[in-house]
Amino acid sequence: QVQFVESGGGLVRPGGSLRLTCAPSDPTLRYYAIGWFRQAPGKEREGVSCFSFSDGSTYYADSVRGRFTISKDSAKNTVYLQMNSLKPEDTAVYYCATDGLRCSASITSTTIFRDPLYDDWGQGTQVTVSS
Repeated sequence: QVQFVESGGGLVRPGGSLRLTCAPSDPTLRYYAIGWFRQAPGKEREGVSCFSFSDGSTYYADSVRGRFTISKDSAKNTVYLQMNSLKPEDTAVYYCATDGLRCSASITSTTIFRDPLYDDWGQGTQVTVSS
């Protein structure tokens, strides 16, 4: 299972921006899709965004679409999550993962899901949106 290191979180005011970084703990590892997830206190972990490298497809949860952008730097083997227009409800610990990832979209919904059998999460990075 591929382990990742998340960074870039912090404290920001509502309306502010942050860019999160996700990189494999072993920089030589290659992966073909990445998903960002977040977990707020007292809530279940939820999928935020997903990037399928095979066809360049990107997916976003309804709550972040239009505000967050996922991208990758192949040379650095790193994925980013640019978060703009942040809201207090974006406050959470953010994680990235690839194993067990399932991302899809239909006209009515987007699915960003990680098979619960894969429970190896990194330390995550804390994002706090508060005035």
